[in-house]
Amino acid sequence: MALDSKVPKGPIKDKWTDYKNKINLVNPANKRHIDVIVVGTGLAGGSAAATLAELGYNVKAFAYQDSPRRAHSIAAQGGINAAKNYQGDGDSTYRLFYDTVKGGDYRSREANVYRLAEVSANIIDQCVAQGVPFARDYGGLLDNRSFGGVLVSRTFYAKGQTGQQLLLGAYSAMNRQIARGKIEMFNRHEMLDVVVVDGKARGIIARNLVTGEIERHSAHAVVVASGGYGNVYFLSTNAMGSNATAAWKIHKKGAYFANPCYTQIHPTCIPRSGDYQSKLTLMSESLRNDGRIWVPKNMDDVKAIREGRKKPTDLSEDERDYYLERRYPAFGNLVPRDVASRAAKERCDAGYGVNATGEAVYLDFASAIERYGKEQAKIHNIQNPSKEKITELGEKIVEAKYGNLFQMYEKIVDENPYKTPMMIYPATHYTMGGVWVDYNLMTTIPGCYCIGEANFSDHGANRLGASALMQGLADGYFVLPYTIGDYLADDIRTGKIPTDSPEFDEAEKAVKDRIDFFINNKGTKSVDYFHKRLGKVMWDKVGMARNEKGLNEAMAEIKAIREAFWKDVKVPGSANEMNPELEKAGRVADFLELGELFAKDALMREESCGGHFREESVEESGEQKGEAKRNDKDFAFVAAWEYKGDPADAVLHKEQLEFKDIELKQRSYK
Repeated sequence: MALDSKVPKGPIKDKWTDYKNKINLVNPANKRHIDVIVVGTGLAGGSAAATLAELGYNVKAFAYQDSPRRAHSIAAQGGINAAKNYQGDGDSTYRLFYDTVKGGDYRSREANVYRLAEVSANIIDQCVAQGVPFARDYGGLLDNRSFGGVLVSRTFYAKGQTGQQLLLGAYSAMNRQIARGKIEMFNRHEMLDVVVVDGKARGIIARNLVTGEIERHSAHAVVVASGGYGNVYFLSTNAMGSNATAAWKIHKKGAYFANPCYTQIHPTCIPRSGDYQSKLTLMSESLRNDGRIWVPKNMDDVKAIREGRKKPTDLSEDERDYYLERRYPAFGNLVPRDVASRAAKERCDAGYGVNATGEAVYLDFASAIERYGKEQAKIHNIQNPSKEKITELGEKIVEAKYGNLFQMYEKIVDENPYKTPMMIYPATHYTMGGVWVDYNLMTTIPGCYCIGEANFSDHGANRLGASALMQGLADGYFVLPYTIGDYLADDIRTGKIPTDSPEFDEAEKAVKDRIDFFINNKGTKSVDYFHKRLGKVMWDKVGMARNEKGLNEAMAEIKAIREAFWKDVKVPGSANEMNPELEKAGRVADFLELGELFAKDALMREESCGGHFREESVEESGEQKGEAKRNDKDFAFVAAWEYKGDPADAVLHKEQLEFKDIELKQRSYK
């Protein structure tokens, strides 16, 4: 199948404007005759559902949570990027575009990224109008802070709760449309298959997670906004319920998958404490604005700290290695996430990790507290303040900026981060890969769209901090509502899509057969048993450092785990009730297929980029020890699965394609 990205001709800065001027539209009077299904109600899905309903379409929105307010978007902490240049520090649409493409190792689709940068400023205006309580400076203007990988301050934030506040804005817009009857909300429902009629997406099969009932829902178009697949690693910063099922089901029906191995490893997570942990907790990247990252210089100090004979505060400045400031003086602690993650892993692999597992570095706020304290003393005209007074004043400023994050850290680790440095370590966080989409955000299934983290288009091999919220809201508020009309303009006379067709019958039967298998299989192992085994293989052999031997081993091991899963998984309870283990079984079955595709993609990439590097290509020299060389390859891995009988016998068909619409040349990464 030939892929057509449908990127408009002409200069990149004019593409979106010219495209909107010529795109097909649906008359407002005709929109009321068209139905759209939106799967997922986080920032991308929630904003899309609200906007499509506001335009007049009839929307059915599906969330597996008990409320859209519990979507994983709520966990985003640090902020949202926008090229407003409120700080007057040189920001612009082009600079946001360039930083995003550069941060993604020049592997993004640039036309999509420039559009993202263009509409970013509109997102802030939209959210302020909704009442989102962004932080403000002393004069009452919207405040900005800096994030990794950039040299300007463009990140708008609401303390450490930005995702939650933005989601509440989208949720309020949704509620208005629910009250008007334009959105029909289906909470606690999970999409288990897409229905394709005459080559077009015309509905979904969903399971009511409370009653177990299997339902048919039809529409003229289906929008998947179900987030990322980071839980393929088992341990990640994602919510336990975050999964790949909706995206994977459309993939199985013909929607190509692109760049599955591009996974973001976030540098600022609370380290794991043992083998029985179920998830990891993210500390916002915004902490790197004021926190300094270091490990002890001397191995004797490392051992003393691990054994409890020394505290980190006992070490003088000369005894600390602020390795990011040393290696990357221009960016310091605000290097891109992939660089910070690899550097932390390199230091810990070299033996300098500071916790019991050897997998932690320090994030220290002592310098920031002292700096802010002295500044506040001057502002309040306090002459010759004591060290205690400076600390008191400084801690108040840090608390105002990051208080909820510090509180969360203390509850989890039982250490006061105001008095002793935080411990952090990289962890799986975000997925840049996902369902392949064209410029309209349509998949290779006509009428099936994919937005937000679930698609692949905007972040290349690594996402800049604070760009996830930007992409989700850009897709939902400002891009999809335009582009979907171009497709739906041909459906104004189609009428309601019936659900009593052979295609719906077949899809529902496949869903029920799979559920019956799980309930009736007489296995001996829990779903989590297999998920943990998969996660260990993924982290050890398909994680930050990869090599050909390990990837081939990983594929063989994942296949063996999958075969064992289908033979020996045990799912207690019944299908006609609320059954979390049944939900997990279906999701882990999808992860086991995705994991093998993930490893195949990584194997085919004989390159180092983003958060991952091929160990064969590492050249260590001087201060850059542990940094991987990059090459000029720029491609997407696109794959399609075809079922033949038992799910364990899935056959993989793959195609590797080079994008031809790259406009920037690959540059060496300095």
